[in-house]
Amino acid sequence: MIIKKRPSWALSHADVTPESVFLNRRRFMTGLAATAVAGSVLPRWSAAAQVPVQGEALSYTAMPRFSTDEAKTPLKDVTHYNNFFEFGTGKEDPAKYADEMVVDPWSVTVEGECGKPGTYSLEDLVKPVDYQERIYRLRCVEAWSMVIPWIGFPLADLIKRFEPNSRAKYVAFETLSDPKHMRGQRSFFSTIDWPYREGLRMDEAMNELSFMAVGLYGKALPKQNGAPLRLVVPWKYGFKSIKSIVRIRFQETEPKTSWNMIAPQEYGFYSNVNPEVDHPRWSQKRERRLPSGLLSTNWIETRKFNGYGEQVADLYKGMDLKKYF
Repeated sequence: MIIKKRPSWALSHADVTPESVFLNRRRFMTGLAATAVAGSVLPRWSAAAQVPVQGEALSYTAMPRFSTDEAKTPLKDVTHYNNFFEFGTGKEDPAKYADEMVVDPWSVTVEGECGKPGTYSLEDLVKPVDYQERIYRLRCVEAWSMVIPWIGFPLADLIKRFEPNSRAKYVAFETLSDPKHMRGQRSFFSTIDWPYREGLRMDEAMNELSFMAVGLYGKALPKQNGAPLRLVVPWKYGFKSIKSIVRIRFQETEPKTSWNMIAPQEYGFYSNVNPEVDHPRWSQKRERRLPSGLLSTNWIETRKFNGYGEQVADLYKGMDLKKYF
């Protein structure tokens, strides 16, 4: 496949620290491009598709490589500096405790305003797709950021297979609820009403940047990063990119979302990255790009929509983004 035009949202491998530097593992495997298949719940098996198994390499089609002067993110930071409150509130808690989570077998329940509701196994969901690699910026609402090479497929391709009807204005997502294996969910001090919930407006979900990730750095997702299936919405703050998804619901009304329910004055439904709208307790004008430390704090200026305005600004045309933050 000849690519004549480089997508403006794609980042270069030069922005990502090679995996071998940190874990001395196998080099990334790159799959051959296969015929695109979409629009059916039961299409043919794609030669490039694999059911993601933690730690195993995935075949994928690499996106075009660009040059950029952005700082690199080590794999160690990507996998050991996480917010995943199902396992605790500390940044290293997910890496310590996520292995307790059971991800095999895995299924996702699809319901609501769609033509093909049901419960689908992970194999059902990934079997018909060709994995892509996309290198996205990730901006946390806490004002730190990363650059991550995700492996997965467009959310829009998945949504089309379930045939949402005209009443489907929003897409709601839920994370696994399993207090037995997710210690943060059984914590007496937790403020979250489990399961964790998130949602998107339908046009946001169908945008070309919205991505369902099954891997990073060329291999299946580690559990602390949201295995086996997570959402990546790069122009929004990271908490919108819900992890370990077990439920997708199409609905006419705006879904309730976890952080918005806890503190609506701090965490809006849209939560687009916006340096012009500060968090009530800190500025959003700058971000700390990992890795950073006492001698190198690595602060950089935050860009509106995390730098993806060309692709998403029209979604919010006419909206007051200070009101709909």
